Amino acid sequence: MVVFAATNIDDILLLSAFFADASMRPRAVVIGQFAGIGVLTAVSIAAALFSLVVPEGWIGLLGLIPLALGIRGLQALWRTRRDGVDADDQVETDGITTHSTRQWIAVASVTIANGGDNLGVYIPLFSRQLSWTPVYVVVFTVMTALWCWAGFWVVHHGRIGALIRQYGHGALPFVLIGLGIYILWGSRVLFL
Repeated sequence: MVVFAATNIDDILLLSAFFADASMRPRAVVIGQFAGIGVLTAVSIAAALFSLVVPEGWIGLLGLIPLALGIRGLQALWRTRRDGVDADDQVETDGITTHSTRQWIAVASVTIANGGDNLGVYIPLFSRQLSWTPVYVVVFTVMTALWCWAGFWVVHHGRIGALIRQYGHGALPFVLIGLGIYILWGSRVLFL
């Protein structure tokens, strides 16, 4: 539980921002978070099994994902303000499944991109105690559910939630851009 909490504490902010965005379906946020943590865990298990080390530079390039999603979100905000029509309102009923799929994939992508520290901790942990992997998987699953609940709770809390809901939609692109730059800068891949 400590390993999960230490590597995913920043996900509470991201989950809150996603839940605060009225265009995001809560189900898509939860599915995306579980998918992202699942991919990070599976990659860590595979790397531990094959004694692989993921170079930090490659992990840092994942910062391009939230950066691109944030820029796309800013463009959508700008169009909404300019045209007065929310781009999400233009999705037809037939496109709901596609839209929902795009949402959970976006959340999963951000979770994975923000998971460099997860890989850095999980791979050595799984390598040392490979027999404990099923226990870690169960704990990570329960903790992911707890994280989703906490992010949802924060957004729907009386005072805190009102502020997050009011500014969350507009803040999400900036949070994603900041996260992307932070990941890229931390790995020094593009800034050498």
